[in-house]
Amino acid sequence: MKLRNRKIILKRLAPMAALALAVTGMAALPAHAESTITLWHIQSTGTGPKLIQDAVDRFMADNPGVKVVVSPIANDAYKDKIKVALGANSAPCIFPSWGGGPLATYVKAGQVIDLNSYVAANSYKARFLPASWSNVTFNDKIYGIPVENSSVAVIWYSKSLFKKYNLSTPTTWTQLLKVVAVLKSKGVAPFTMGGKAKWPEIMWYDYLVDRVGGSAAFNAAALRTGGKFTDPTFVRAGQLLQNLVKMGAFINGYNGIDYDTAGMRAPLYAGKAAMELMGTWEYSSFLSDKMASDFGFFPFPTVPGGVGDPTDVLGTVGDNYYSISSSCADKANAFKVIQYLIDDTSVKARITDGRIPPVAGVKLTDPNNVNIYNLLSKANGVQLWWDQYLPPDLAQLHLDETQALFGLSESPSGMASKQEALASKLLGASKK
Repeated sequence: MKLRNRKIILKRLAPMAALALAVTGMAALPAHAESTITLWHIQSTGTGPKLIQDAVDRFMADNPGVKVVVSPIANDAYKDKIKVALGANSAPCIFPSWGGGPLATYVKAGQVIDLNSYVAANSYKARFLPASWSNVTFNDKIYGIPVENSSVAVIWYSKSLFKKYNLSTPTTWTQLLKVVAVLKSKGVAPFTMGGKAKWPEIMWYDYLVDRVGGSAAFNAAALRTGGKFTDPTFVRAGQLLQNLVKMGAFINGYNGIDYDTAGMRAPLYAGKAAMELMGTWEYSSFLSDKMASDFGFFPFPTVPGGVGDPTDVLGTVGDNYYSISSSCADKANAFKVIQYLIDDTSVKARITDGRIPPVAGVKLTDPNNVNIYNLLSKANGVQLWWDQYLPPDLAQLHLDETQALFGLSESPSGMASKQEALASKLLGASKK
């Protein structure tokens, strides 16, 4: 048979073969790119874009029938763009979020898919640290996969100053106050602070809310499920914080010190301050400034009568989380793409890049990162930064009010009332 005639016969038989496969329940394998998956991400600087693209390239090499179109987008622009796309039912197949309230809104609108069946297969859920799921789980259903990094707030302290004054790292609020008193008596500011940026200050208030009332208190208020920002938990958190301010626990002029110009770290390096509450990313600054050997960290302490889980952390374990939109035509392959973003090869690349992947059993060599990872491994939950969780207007009010709380120009009850009033306006009345 001539080659040309054979090709014609095979071409005519192809539809019949496809029909036979469909009748028998078998799926025909694609010979060409028959599926296109769109992926948006905000890893738009440094090595971030390469980490994503390398994983996508490996996926496409292993799956020649699927094309993945990747779009890096700047952080601030992305927040508006994804809202518009989801609202218009034109969202990418795969998109990132920080979990929490914004993702819950998309879930409620039916714009993202439940991933329970995907993560149940081959025990995939067990690949990740337990705490990484808390910000993407709603009504016992998972809507995002943790991928990029783990960053949580801890209290960094000067080992040399603690040794000089015979101080032990505190685990309770009462012990912390005693450390503050000793340092003040020695002429050392207990805490440095970059209050000009505002966001370093909300770490204090947000952690105190968690330690006083547990994660349920914030969730009930933010998700409007029976809780309010005027509940006793929020007022007491403000009172504890202002008591600390009135003790003189923070360095002079703290509300005018800028974090971004390294002004917050400078007193630590000069021995003028002994501690700071800051994200674990601060360690990279200690390394680059050749000061890492003098600093350790301890978890945020418990408070008297508080019901919060002492293992819970404030921050992100797995940011960003990647979700699949309901409008995606090829959801199965979209999930496979996400798996490539955090498979063993990608995990190794992220560790090399100085990140701490939210994956169970990763091998780290830096002693400090090992300690951070151990903290994350023991955490039962993670509270997302409020300024990323809350709607933009409410987040800004929270930033402003917390700065005023630090400046003693606002009362804890006044702050609580203003936050609840705006939450009611933006999110509706709180209902059980």
